[in-house]
Amino acid sequence: MSRSENVILTNMCLIEDGQGNIVMQIRDPEMYAWSGAALPGGHIEEKESLHGSVVREIYEETGLTIKNPRLVGVKHWHTGEGIRYLVFLYKTNEFTGTIRSSEEGEVRWIARKDLATMDLAYDMLNLLRIFDQENLSELFYAERLEDDFVREFW
Repeated sequence: MSRSENVILTNMCLIEDGQGNIVMQIRDPEMYAWSGAALPGGHIEEKESLHGSVVREIYEETGLTIKNPRLVGVKHWHTGEGIRYLVFLYKTNEFTGTIRSSEEGEVRWIARKDLATMDLAYDMLNLLRIFDQENLSELFYAERLEDDFVREFW
């Protein structure tokens, strides 16, 4: 039995301003299968560190230079082709710069209290539990049942 598998490595970062707001990216449903309001992030490039990738992706997508991003957990599943899709989840409240939108979508500060009323990307409220609950560090989608996934939190 092989101990290796194909993996897609990505990251996502929750950026807080200390006043109850977080940075969200509004993704266009005509451009992305995973659309709606989501946390910014992206793919980890070949030979790039995890830390370096999240700093780079956040700058490219938001215009912010983040500092001291803390790894708080992971989200992962297997694609229909059997590839593990792994998202490293970071959190920070230290940043410089001014937010700006990019070709990936509109970027803006959103009050956390307003998230439940927004058009969010799939399962975003569940994902936020990993960022907020210290007893959780992993969100794994075990299998797909019709139009939804079976979620497992650890």
